[in-house]
Amino acid sequence: MSLSNAEEQLMQILWKQEKAFMKDLIEAYPEPRPATTTIATLLKRMQDKNFVNYVQYGRSREYFPLVRKKDYFSKQVNGMIKNFFNDSAAQFASFFTKETDLSQKELEDLKKLIDERLKSKK
Repeated sequence: MSLSNAEEQLMQILWKQEKAFMKDLIEAYPEPRPATTTIATLLKRMQDKNFVNYVQYGRSREYFPLVRKKDYFSKQVNGMIKNFFNDSAAQFASFFTKETDLSQKELEDLKKLIDERLKSKK
């Protein structure tokens, strides 16, 4: 299951803060900040999707992520490769390196990462 753009934006704030009360989450947004009801609705949907949970302190709830950022984005990238690049990492890499206008240094850094990964697989 994935997040909407608005949910993902809120999740990014929560991953950064690790745990937060509603007011902390709202304050992390740029102006104009969303309404409390909007954030409450997003949090409820994210809770239903098992992305967040909370601890109740009196009338306040402290929210925390149930999914790690790395795990979420790994799943998103793998899904994108499957859906848009015929499950071919090579097609994805070809598209990525051609369409993102990477510099010579960025391409060399990518090559170094791949070479290191190849070494660790042996």
